[in-house]
Amino acid sequence: MKKQEMLKDYKRQEDKMCLAQVLDKVEFAEKRKTQEHTDFLDMYQVALVENFFRKNNFKNYKLYGGYEEAERKVAIINPQDDYLNIFKVVRVTLPEEDYGKYAHRNYLGGIIKLGFTREKVGDIIVSHEGADIIVVADFAEILTSQLPSLTRFANSKITIEAIENLHKREVRMEEVKIIVPSLRLDNIVSDLARTSRNKAAQIINQERVFVNGQSETKLSKQIKLNDIITIRGKGRFVVKKFEGTTRSGRTVLVIEKYV
Repeated sequence: MKKQEMLKDYKRQEDKMCLAQVLDKVEFAEKRKTQEHTDFLDMYQVALVENFFRKNNFKNYKLYGGYEEAERKVAIINPQDDYLNIFKVVRVTLPEEDYGKYAHRNYLGGIIKLGFTREKVGDIIVSHEGADIIVVADFAEILTSQLPSLTRFANSKITIEAIENLHKREVRMEEVKIIVPSLRLDNIVSDLARTSRNKAAQIINQERVFVNGQSETKLSKQIKLNDIITIRGKGRFVVKKFEGTTRSGRTVLVIEKYV
């Protein structure tokens, strides 16, 4: 089937461009009988590509970002036993006087300032001592050579590490309770994002909300126990418990927030 035919049902130009690039990798891999991979995809694009592959009954692929819980992933076509070699870690170790000084946005902002696009970088795992930046192997040397030119990292130790040595994010959860009129997605996003229901609807329509890793734009979607809700810019949440209703009939939910 021709590329244009496979993409005809997709209305958004961004979706068509993303899938066209993936199909180019598929075509190249099939012609050369090689393993190929894309740049890093965000959560929306990961869901888009996975659904596209399923729809077209394509099975010889893997979506992976260097570790199982990664949010940003590459699409690996014809994955081989050594597919982990695709990934490297650029480790920034801050001087002791700068420990705890920088957040995720500082590392990402620096990379963008250097002129690199977001697609070149996977998850950035920040610790008190610095950060591990997941990249594809052929970009590791480039990023490592450029980061010291940023004033904030001029005195940092910057090294390239095997992906097996990744400092994985320590998962910490904070329990909160919310009270919602119903289990509709827009109600829950409104409370979790601490915004109005109209603003929550905008966030959902902007495709910034994911339920169990899948982009969700249906405002009335019913949320269930153990659903994982990710709101770009606001965090990730797990619905842990239904704790009854109030006298006015509103539902009390226990939510665990990743912190």
